Amino acid sequence: METLEKITIGEYVAKDFRTAAIFSKYGIDFCCKGNRTIEEACEKKNVDTDQLMDQINTVLATKNDSTIDFKIWPLDLLADYIEKTHHRYVEEKTQILLPFLDKLCKVHGANHPELFEINELFIGCAGELAQHMKKEELILFPFIKKMAKAALTEEPIVKPQFGTVKNPIAMMMEEHEAEGDRFVKIAALTNNYTPPADGCSTFRVTYAMLADFEQDLHKHIHLENNILFPSAMLLEKKFSEQE
Repeated sequence: METLEKITIGEYVAKDFRTAAIFSKYGIDFCCKGNRTIEEACEKKNVDTDQLMDQINTVLATKNDSTIDFKIWPLDLLADYIEKTHHRYVEEKTQILLPFLDKLCKVHGANHPELFEINELFIGCAGELAQHMKKEELILFPFIKKMAKAALTEEPIVKPQFGTVKNPIAMMMEEHEAEGDRFVKIAALTNNYTPPADGCSTFRVTYAMLADFEQDLHKHIHLENNILFPSAMLLEKKFSEQE
């Protein structure tokens, strides 16, 4: 039987999303790097494993009826949820944040030169995420939905042009990690989204929105990396075993 420390971070968060707040408190990435064990992450971050586990166990022992168990959702429903909730969030918020950051650079760039790098990083993020989400919406998600439907109707699955679902998933996870790394830089440059003393209202609102954007991105990536993608690979494996 696995010890608790050997279970991956992603598996903990998939079981109860409330544990994500604990990992975040210690600077442990639960989405892009959720495939590590708690033991590995604590060693890298120099965090006391026993102390972290005590907090995790306290959360798990506390019942929370409001926690949504995405693991039991049908894959087509989960894919739709990600697209309609998190993809739309990215589309809407990038259109607000881009002009805000541009304005900050023009007004406050002289005194806060870090704004130019923050702006450049977010422009890159917005562009890459837009392409990334289209690949999911047009290629990966439709195939996952086909598999989910076929599992109910017992219809055969036509092998996709990309060979196996593992191929686009590997690409998506690589892109997830790139965006996670990009936001680590943004968080550092903004002093964890703390506006400077001379910051105007736009400064404060923009930093608060960037913080919210990162939190939503973590949830978004978590749902895909730790729940949707592993389940899709498992379902594809079941189909291949039936051939």
